[in-house]
Amino acid sequence: MSLLPSRFIYLCLHFLVLYFQLQESQQTSADFRFYIENYTRNPDDLSRRQVRIYQLYSRTTGKHVQILGKKINANGDDGALLVVETETFGSHIRIKGKESDHYICMNKKGKVVGRPDGRKQECVFVEEFLENNYTALVSAKYKGWYLGFNRQGGPKRGSRTTQRQQEVHFMKRHPKGRVDPLEEFRFTTVTKRTRRARRLKPNPKRN
Repeated sequence: MSLLPSRFIYLCLHFLVLYFQLQESQQTSADFRFYIENYTRNPDDLSRRQVRIYQLYSRTTGKHVQILGKKINANGDDGALLVVETETFGSHIRIKGKESDHYICMNKKGKVVGRPDGRKQECVFVEEFLENNYTALVSAKYKGWYLGFNRQGGPKRGSRTTQRQQEVHFMKRHPKGRVDPLEEFRFTTVTKRTRRARRLKPNPKRN
């Protein structure tokens, strides 16, 4: 009979330890939820860590992407500047026209439009770096839908694009007079001569 009180005390202590452990885990999870809610509720607070200005050279038209208010095309001359805001995870970006102050967005029908407010997910694109040194921009909201332009420079619907199409391939170019040494190897200067040279296959010299 003398063993019963000691066993009862042991069980009580055991339950107390479990109770405190449970309280601590609930507090930790609550703190974690608070952290997630505060740091993801307003992604703009953290997303725009880096802003760059460059041009997007279209492989299809041989010209640059330009944002003319609500209309967007790839017929811009050298000097069509874009303001690119880097998202939280690096490859997520928002693209805005430096002059028009409108963002490139893609609606649920896959239509590419310019909007003055770029905070919606429809205005976020993910950079995909391709093996041919080009960059593709896929919608962050509509998976598999790419930003692309036809030969006339008009935007293609996202639902009609794939990563392999030349219409969705772009190259970043520095504006004239602006060269960032740290980004020197990430940007490519393209001219008509270099485009023509790529199409020519080198003839091996025979001895």
